[in-house]
Amino acid sequence: MAPLPPIPDHELSWEFFRASGPGGQHRNKVETAVRLTHLPSGIVVTATERRSQHQNREVALRRLQAALAERDRPPAKPRRPTRPSAGARRARLESKRRRARVKALRQRPAGE
Repeated sequence: MAPLPPIPDHELSWEFFRASGPGGQHRNKVETAVRLTHLPSGIVVTATERRSQHQNREVALRRLQAALAERDRPPAKPRRPTRPSAGARRARLESKRRRARVKALRQRPAGE
């Protein structure tokens, strides 16, 4: 995958806050969680899974680049549903008939 172009700093708004969850005193007392906002598009991403603010900044920046790349990707061409061919329909019905005959053999005979 080709590297994504860098995002100019004036388009970003960084916020740091305390993350919750496991990680001990370092995570609970230090503002390691990162919330990154791309101002022109309004896309917001957060990263709280690492105990290091530096690592969370990198993760958030990668997530933002991925979200911007996804937004700029052209939409997929809609699928046009097709009908099964006559041969496929015949084969499916024959398979059902075979299965019905096998199941019919499992029943008790009528005289019992």
